[in-house]
Formats: sequence, structure tokens, C-alpha cells
Amino acid sequence: MNIAPASSAKGRRFFSVTLLAGLLALGGQTAQARSSFEAPDPDYRGEIKASPVTGTAILAGSEVALDGRGFTPGQQITLSRGGVALNPDAAYVADAQGTFKATLRIPEDAAPGQHPIVISTAQPSGAAVFPLKVSPVVPLSGADAYSLTAVKLVPGLYQVDISAKTGALFVTSAVGRPPVKVSQLLKLDPKDLSIQRQITPAAAPGSDAGVYAVYGVGVDDRNGHVWTTSTRQNTVAVYRQSDLGLVKQFEPGLVPHAHTVVVDEKLDRAFASAAMTPDIISFDAKTPAVRKHITIESGVRGEQFAVVGMHLDPAVHKLYAVSLKTNEAAVIDAKTEQVEKVFPIQGAKTPMGVAHDPQTDRLFITAQGSDNLLIVDAKTGKTLHNVTTGAGALNVAFDPVKRLAYVTNRGAGTLTVVDPDGTIKANLELGTYPNHAVVDAKGVVYAVNKAKGQDDAEGDRITRVMAK
Repeated sequence: MNIAPASSAKGRRFFSVTLLAGLLALGGQTAQARSSFEAPDPDYRGEIKASPVTGTAILAGSEVALDGRGFTPGQQITLSRGGVALNPDAAYVADAQGTFKATLRIPEDAAPGQHPIVISTAQPSGAAVFPLKVSPVVPLSGADAYSLTAVKLVPGLYQVDISAKTGALFVTSAVGRPPVKVSQLLKLDPKDLSIQRQITPAAAPGSDAGVYAVYGVGVDDRNGHVWTTSTRQNTVAVYRQSDLGLVKQFEPGLVPHAHTVVVDEKLDRAFASAAMTPDIISFDAKTPAVRKHITIESGVRGEQFAVVGMHLDPAVHKLYAVSLKTNEAAVIDAKTEQVEKVFPIQGAKTPMGVAHDPQTDRLFITAQGSDNLLIVDAKTGKTLHNVTTGAGALNVAFDPVKRLAYVTNRGAGTLTVVDPDGTIKANLELGTYPNHAVVDAKGVVYAVNKAKGQDDAEGDRITRVMAK
């Protein structure tokens, strides 16, 4: 029943009488609604994390493990989506430590995407929202067109890069949380993927500080070096390609949470991203020494650009970066080290990786939060194609010769092959947690993946992917 606005005194009296009659008719329901206004939680800190019970992604019809913490002991927790209670039979109850654990089944017809789950609490009352991402299932395809060769390496594989000069592969690995004591830099033979050399980074300063564990990697053929990021010590290091001997370990704290490192050989410059900050640190690759800080200003009011993945296109001396928090991309002139433009990435949630096609001036951006690859016009910032590739689209490599992009989907365990027009050419099974990939001059792809644990036969491998 629609009630027109009452502007006259008569209208206001009619509305008041009608409202009073309605309240009297509700009777007990009205009293119940009033009594539900109990004292709110003055210091609500409850949070819930969701993870798949089986597999590596949350899918429609699967079970989710809920881990709640920060609640008041005895607090009752109800979850809902679109006004429908997800635990209608009984509320979850926080234990003496303010935690609870439960399992929740995702409906078979749940649409892929980030679903806002409402947390409602009683005794005391509170409310919050947390996103629960249901990932798509992209069917495997194209396996008959490719030959895959996988070799087990060492625990904790992270990134891989290749020397265009010698063909040697360089792989980083690191295991566990600080203090990280198990980490290796590997040099591989591209023919049989055997380990030619391997070293453990030097001990980090401080008692029981672990080692300068290596994560990101970038090859410099001009100077015969390999650059790595020492993420836990917030810095970078340089090694010799020939024997992996240390050239220079930069001081801790120089590059906060150093993530990715890339090298422009013609300019003799290296660039390292200070993850979750707006900064990229540039280095003189020949000396090697610090050059300057490049700060990217976000276009989102009140927010900070949070750089993670980067890509350098030596053909045009452009550096491309993506922001995890603000869903933006930035273009930087590697010669002048000036930010040229920053623009929003339409269709992306928590972008992680980026590659560039100099022929079309298109960016290929992977977004872990939205499980997709965005193909973007670098001139206009317009998203030309939005390609669903699978759970946890993490990194991307582009082959300018065969004109194909290769996406590592960490949650789906796949490598998706996509052309510049957004057509999926293949979706290949790649084992547990595919993390990073690189393409050589002949279009051969090398991808590394992590393991669930020590007994995971499908993890900690490097896989060579060749078109038949």
C-alpha cells in the first residue's frame, strides 16, 4: 500500500492514526522489535575468514571452512546473504577465546563473484560484512595442442625468468614465514630442466633472522646479472648469472616488501616494486646503486596506489604497474622515470600481474579477486575484453611473436592461453598453485607452481609448455 506524502494537518493526522493502528495491530511483534535494540557491542572486532574445505578454491556446491575470531565470548553469530540466513538452524557461538569454527555449504546455483556476507551478532549486538568469493569453473581445453614437461625442483618456488642470451632459467624459492631459513636461487638448463647451480642466500642481520630469502627475479644479460627481491628484509640483491655468486646485497629496509624486479638493459636500469606502497625504486644496473624513488599517485580520492606486479617493455621503455588496493594501472616512462598516467581498470578486483603487447599497445592484467584477465587499451584505459580464466588469476606473460597471453590461475591450478582479442585458445592443467610464468623468444613457456605440503606430488615443479 502506497501512502502519498501528507502536507496538510489533516493529512498528517490521517498518517498518524494509520501508523498507530498499524502498531497496535502488530502487537507482540512491535514489542519484540523494540526489545531487540539491546546494548550494541562498543568495541566490535569480529572477523571471519573463509577457505575451501577441499580443493584450492571456493566453488558453487562446495563446502567452506569458516574461522571466526575477535568476537566477545558467548556472542551469537548469524550469517546471511540477500536477507537469507545461511545458518538458520542455530547461531554460531564464540568460545571463551572469542573464536568459532564451522563449515558452510555454498549453494549449487551460486553465481561466481564476491558475495557480501552479513555478520549479525547478538549478546552483544553488532554487524559487519565480509566478502566471500565463489570462483568460476573454466573447463580444461586444448591439451592436445601442447606438450607439457614437468620436473620437481625444491620447496617454495616463487618466480622464474630466462636469459635471452644463454637460455638459462633462474628460479627463486622461499619456504615459510619469518624468519625464513629455507630459500634457494636456482639456475636451470632449459633443455632438461635440471639444476645447474643452486645457492642459499646469505644470513640476514640479527640473531635468528633467517636468510635474505629470494622471491622476485629479473635477468640482466647486459651485465651478466640476476636481480632478486629479498621481500622479508625489504630489499633487493644482485647475483652473477655464471655461478650465482653474490654481487651486491642492498641494505634492509630499502624497498618495503619488495615484490617484483625488472631490468631495462638498454638503459642499464633495474626497477623494484615496494609492494602495498605507491613506490617503485630504480637502480643503476651497472654499478649497481640506487637511483631514485618513483611515487605513483592514485586517482582514487583518499586512497593510496598499492603497487604489486610490474612489467617492463624494453621495446618502448615503458614500465607498467598495477595497484592491488585501488584497482588501477600506471604507465611510467623508464627513461625519464616519470609517471605518465594512472587509470582505473574496469572489471578488476585486486589486480596482481601485468604484461604488454607493443604491437597493439594493449595491457594484459590479471585480477586475483575477480578471477579474470582484463585486456586494456593502454592509451585510453578502456577494458576491451574481460576474460574469465579461473580461480585466482595471478600472473601473466605475453608472447609478442605467437601473440598469446599465458595466465597462471593459482586457485584453479591451470594455465590459460588467451589471444589479444580475448579468446581462450587453451586451458591447461598445471598442478597445485601455479604462481608465475615466462616466455622465451621461441614461444616456449616455463611456469612454476607451489605445493600444498611436503607430500604434494603436483607442486614445487617447473613445467615447460610447448605448442606441438
